[in-house]
Amino acid sequence: MTSKSLRKTIERMNQDPQRAQVMAADCPSRAVLGHITSRWGVLVLVMLLERTHRFSELRRAVGGVSEKMLAQTLDALAYDGLVLRVAHQVVPPHVEYSLTPLGRAAAERLEVLVDWIEDNFPLIKQAQDAAALKAA
Repeated sequence: MTSKSLRKTIERMNQDPQRAQVMAADCPSRAVLGHITSRWGVLVLVMLLERTHRFSELRRAVGGVSEKMLAQTLDALAYDGLVLRVAHQVVPPHVEYSLTPLGRAAAERLEVLVDWIEDNFPLIKQAQDAAALKAA
């Protein structure tokens, strides 16, 4: 870290000591970053932007996710206050997942990234192919 960026970091910390410092190795916000930006976290959050979903709907919509990974992802996102889990007391059990206001704010930002990846994938693929040829 340069002295200039160190000074900026110290200045930010002095302005708002409650603000997380995600660049700091021991900052607990790193776990939240991991939950949000995991492969399944991104996809679940973006999927929930459209509406409330049941577990089985999410599992079908998010291709490739196992039941275990989806459950772990939803639990982590709920723990972080991004996803609301509502269990209806009916038989068979009916559980719905939706975004909290905090989750919606995160998901809207992620949606921009997902859209960018989809829009630019031909260029990304071209770069990957060129790198693979160069490595061979």
